[in-house]
Amino acid sequence: MPVTGGVRFRLWAPEAPVLALVLQGAQGEQILPMTRTHNDWFEIMARDADPGCRYGFQLGDGLRVPDPASRYQPEDVHGLSEVIDPNAYLWKDEAWRGRTWAEAVIYELHVGTFTRAGTFRAAIEKFDHLAGLGVTAIELMPVADFPGRRNWGYDGVLPFAPDASYGRPEDLKALVDAAHARGLMVFLDVVYNHFGPEGNYLHRYAPQFFSERHRTPWGAAINFDGAGSRTVRDFFIHNALFWLEEYHFDGLRLDAVHAISDDARPDILEELATAVHAGPGRERHVHLVLENDHNAAHYLERDGAGRPRHYVAQWNDDIHHALHVIVTGECEGYYADYADAPLRHLGRCLTQGFTYQGDPSPCRHGVARGESTRGLPSAAFVGFLQNHDQVGNRAFGERLTLLAEPAALRAATALLLLAPQPPLLFMGQEWGSRAPFAFFCDFGAPLAAAVTAGRRREFAKFPAFQDPVARARIPDPNDPATFSAAVLDWREQKRTGHRDWLSLHRDLLALRQREIVPRLGKRGDGEGHYRMMTGHALEAYWTYGDGSRITLLANLGDEPMPGADRPAGELLYATAALDGGVVPPWGVYWFLERAA
Repeated sequence: MPVTGGVRFRLWAPEAPVLALVLQGAQGEQILPMTRTHNDWFEIMARDADPGCRYGFQLGDGLRVPDPASRYQPEDVHGLSEVIDPNAYLWKDEAWRGRTWAEAVIYELHVGTFTRAGTFRAAIEKFDHLAGLGVTAIELMPVADFPGRRNWGYDGVLPFAPDASYGRPEDLKALVDAAHARGLMVFLDVVYNHFGPEGNYLHRYAPQFFSERHRTPWGAAINFDGAGSRTVRDFFIHNALFWLEEYHFDGLRLDAVHAISDDARPDILEELATAVHAGPGRERHVHLVLENDHNAAHYLERDGAGRPRHYVAQWNDDIHHALHVIVTGECEGYYADYADAPLRHLGRCLTQGFTYQGDPSPCRHGVARGESTRGLPSAAFVGFLQNHDQVGNRAFGERLTLLAEPAALRAATALLLLAPQPPLLFMGQEWGSRAPFAFFCDFGAPLAAAVTAGRRREFAKFPAFQDPVARARIPDPNDPATFSAAVLDWREQKRTGHRDWLSLHRDLLALRQREIVPRLGKRGDGEGHYRMMTGHALEAYWTYGDGSRITLLANLGDEPMPGADRPAGELLYATAALDGGVVPPWGVYWFLERAA
């Protein structure tokens, strides 16, 4: 923390009998003993330190570790940290107060593969494209410092430091500033359920950060409810506030919170949200979004005025899975939960949010999943056809462009982008990119070999990969070629076929902004209902407080559906002409009954 006439350094190190500050600056390298203060904190005021100095902490055995709250790691996760002046960047967005959640059209991107350069500054060059597309919110996959040069971001170990492979802190601030200048919100994906497997030194001096009482897919859980947990909870609450305040982010998406175990009340998710709403959320629009496989709807509750008590929305895997089964026919893995009646699952998602609301899940051996969504608005459920997980968790990282017929994908796109739920696009989806997005990383040996073997072992349960030769074809996450293949080719959007997809997305998002968004976000509006029809067709409608009604008629199958009654109202959008009451295969129609 820079202060007048030097820098104050602090570290919580309950298991360190002694601790010293390693400082590299104009005076050369200094080793300065630190003083243990209250509650196992060590502290020192270094008068010779200033922004740009390198520093770290030296344990009694001589091991040097970076600051777990480092603002920048110029030499990656094993190197020294750099002192950053948080007030040095001159912001230009003083008048920015954000945008309402009703306007949200989210565009998820990975900084390293979004452009050929793969930096924060290079990403800015594409923001005019996103604003012209109709996007209102950019969502960055995690940027917290990770080991090596390439990573999805979910293996971060220094959650306050933007990864140096993307640029410096001021470059990330410039990205947010540039987005705000174009009317774009910026959200950040944050990971509070685990630390990555390389570069996490907390075990050496603060094992109280972790709990053996709870387990996660990555090992011991983060200690949110045991001895010493107050410091741990504060660490992550301050991290959320740090991104929102110091970097002016408009919201956070909390990754896989179902992997967070916390028996305290209020739990860490509730306490964090309360701190955000009481802090930056009092001055501008700040939106908190969850990924939660448990479909725990109580985190999405609204107050008497219709405002989110804690979280504004959750990524709705249910709607993705139902649509994926419909357009691809795939039924393996978690798609088995939707294979029995994908259209019914879709109808329930469109009008009620989750389809699993305490229902038994076949792929979880009959265990009940989810909570009732009664009283929640459509805005509480983010819909998507693709995202980093649903593309990247496939063995070869194929996009829907390669898995679904164009007519089916066009129908699903028209359904997604005009439905009341806030839609999310995955980078390149708007022009039908064919670039794969397989899992990639850059770990050191021997971890790299273990990750590669583990990745291939994950797919052994699928029939297509039971043969070791077939598994060997799965891309190696540590191979630079796996990363390079995922980099978007922006020239692709100008080619025949891809131009049509881009036009489709622009047209649909313009229609959404003009006719759908003005009806969203009002208390008590948008009550939804659906009914199944002949074959693979359904009808859904939403009524609004001004007396208007939006109706969807969709035939999501290969056979025409005869005898359909045309819904009342003005036809807003059609994938093909309605001919004498016959709804053609993969026909999607949106109607609007305007208020009297």
